[in-house]
Amino acid sequence: MSQENQKPSPTAPANPQDNASPFLTEPLPQGTAQGQQQSLQAQTAQQSTAQNTQHAQNIAKYNLPRGAQTNNVGETTHFGYKTVNSEEKAQKVAEVFHSVAAKYDVMNDLMSFGIHRLWKRFAINMSGVRRGQQVLDIAGGTGDLAKVFSREVGPQGRVVLSDINESMLNVGRDRLLNAGCSNVDFVLANAETLEPFADNSFDLLTISFGLRNVTDKDAALEAMYRVLKPGGRLLILEFSKPIFEPFAKLYDLYSFTALPLMGKIVANDAESYKYLAESIRMHPDQNTLKGMMESAGFQNCDYHNLTGGIVAVHRGFKL
Repeated sequence: MSQENQKPSPTAPANPQDNASPFLTEPLPQGTAQGQQQSLQAQTAQQSTAQNTQHAQNIAKYNLPRGAQTNNVGETTHFGYKTVNSEEKAQKVAEVFHSVAAKYDVMNDLMSFGIHRLWKRFAINMSGVRRGQQVLDIAGGTGDLAKVFSREVGPQGRVVLSDINESMLNVGRDRLLNAGCSNVDFVLANAETLEPFADNSFDLLTISFGLRNVTDKDAALEAMYRVLKPGGRLLILEFSKPIFEPFAKLYDLYSFTALPLMGKIVANDAESYKYLAESIRMHPDQNTLKGMMESAGFQNCDYHNLTGGIVAVHRGFKL
């Protein structure tokens, strides 16, 4: 194994109070500069007012961080196999993940027969993460990758677990705090803008099974390039296109029959898992995504197919 993937030797534990995250006891920040909380009270008041208004109007609408305002996406886009207004997609995706958040980890194990853990381990081994580094896990959900990165960067490093969906982020925060991860911040952020974060902030960016749900993927890749430090790397772990046609047909049969059935039985939500299967088919294939990364400025881009191309890990560098 190369030195890049070897684990650093452990260091003496630091006083937890010395490295406690400023976010651990505060509401989830949204749209504030990293490590700053001066506007959290105002944001909380605004969110409360908005939520009360929505409740009075009986509208199921979620408060989401602002997305990109670009011309990359037309007036309509896809939501699974459906065509929807581009401005509505984020809300529809939010409905899906608010619905599945509580059972998300259980369903991941069931749907992938536990193989998702091996996919994530492969991505982590490609990360080259080091002691003291700054890591951003975008659309990090329940925190599988962030938990490992928290250990690898050590007390002098910092990991930010970000997600656009508050339900998912709350599950991740509870899980990591219970695991004693005191060097992790939790930030509501839209991948299209990554507005809370300054330019050249992170040594490593990861996004695991989240990019396919982003409306404006080009804007998201540009935002990732912006916040990554020169010399840093981006890893995208995402469902992709099987490279063997007979295998692809079996995979389709499984995805559109077994997944919704498991969703109905375990999470009482077949429609969300039908969307998840459809969203995989609408995601760019391996070569297309590689080209999108290069267009955003990333260099030395490559990808590695896993499980016959069901999943691929894309890698790019900001040089």
